[in-house]
Amino acid sequence: MVVLLVVVAVVALLAGVHWYVWRRLVRDTTAPGGVARRVGTTAVWVLPLLSVGALVSGRAGAPFWVQRVVAWPGYLWLAVLLYLVLALVVGEAVRPVLRGVLGRRAGVSGSGTPAAGFGAAPETDRPETDRPETDRPETDRPETDRPVAVGAAAQATDDKATALATAQEIAPALDAGAVRTDMGSEAVRTADVAGARPGVSRRMFVSRIVGGAAAAVALGTVGYGTYGVLRGPRVKRVTVPLARLPRAAHGFRIAVVSDIHLGPALGRAHTQRIVDTINATSPDLVAVVGDLVDGSVADLGPAAEPLAQLEARHGAFFVTGNHEYFSGAEAWVEHVRELGLHPLRNERVEIGGFDLAGVNDVAGESEGDGPDFAKALGDRDRRRASVLLAHQPVVIHDAVEHGVDLQLSGHTHGGQLWPGNHLAALANPTVAGLERYGDTQLYVTRGAGAWGPPVRVGAPSDITVVQLASRTA
Repeated sequence: MVVLLVVVAVVALLAGVHWYVWRRLVRDTTAPGGVARRVGTTAVWVLPLLSVGALVSGRAGAPFWVQRVVAWPGYLWLAVLLYLVLALVVGEAVRPVLRGVLGRRAGVSGSGTPAAGFGAAPETDRPETDRPETDRPETDRPETDRPVAVGAAAQATDDKATALATAQEIAPALDAGAVRTDMGSEAVRTADVAGARPGVSRRMFVSRIVGGAAAAVALGTVGYGTYGVLRGPRVKRVTVPLARLPRAAHGFRIAVVSDIHLGPALGRAHTQRIVDTINATSPDLVAVVGDLVDGSVADLGPAAEPLAQLEARHGAFFVTGNHEYFSGAEAWVEHVRELGLHPLRNERVEIGGFDLAGVNDVAGESEGDGPDFAKALGDRDRRRASVLLAHQPVVIHDAVEHGVDLQLSGHTHGGQLWPGNHLAALANPTVAGLERYGDTQLYVTRGAGAWGPPVRVGAPSDITVVQLASRTA
């Protein structure tokens, strides 16, 4: 029942968000029945369907080629939607200001009366009752104020008045397409002031400006964030002093990579970029800290093959992440073993000068394969320094209890899409970087890939070279 309520709430939220986008970006900026209105409405229906397809096609067992077809447009729309909504919300505050500016430039006062300047009616068009007595022509003044008209002049005046009245009576029947002379109309004022086409209201003109700016901001942001992912992760370097690290191990370098997320959007080329970047750092050890894949070995096995090229003096090690348990953890553990990586499944090994331990991800608990700190760390010599590989930062408190010196984690992506970093902070003790918990230090990498939209905003991908330092060196 709870799951059903959550699903209904999510669907309702997405429907409301798409309606808002349609209203502001399509309805408010296009004419009813026009081609632009039909195209925009169709897009607002089709794009969310592609997003749903991208999210569920893998778990529904769809052929991998289908997953790849819907992945890019479906996932990218989710990212565009996020920043489009944020930009449109900001635009709500801009709308009234912009309308006011245009109104003032058009010569419309706060009460709606045309003022002097743009859009003001010329003197000759003012109602007779509004014009000063001294400004009226002689023929229009009251009888008591004007000279007596005599002869042909008086007759000409009367004839002119009669002709004018007749013309005013028959004007509506002349030409329905004649240009309007009411310069006080909103459409003409907007056209004169802002360069808009005649017939476009000030409200529609403002909606087009705000909607166009919001679309440009959203597309630009997502485009830059996509480029950052496809370009590949950058290398970060962090020095971490460990109290129990012997002098002989001073300067030991661990290349930490997490959240590669091979899948329908990121494939073999993505893996190769990561491997080349790691090898260029010449690490002593490589630690792959979970969430390697989003899919089965059958579909993604070839995409993972470049991992066999990893080069490090003490080898490459692997621990599971939550997405391995969505993708068949047992099969992936065996596959990475075949590629030359050493899985650490609640176990540890001795490296020169310290213990390297690894625990399964907490998602494995549902399969009876969760983390076991006692098995991995319970009987070790606590006089030796220890480094723990654990995908999720939330297990830091278990690491503190077992006397771990340094825990290396991923999982958070650093938030991946701003303002997601604030949401990630609600569920994780550390979102990114190095922090201390008691006598244990925790380092969290932002990861080298992306889940869902292959986009990162405000959380660039990274591979971190952690250099261990001895305090006795």
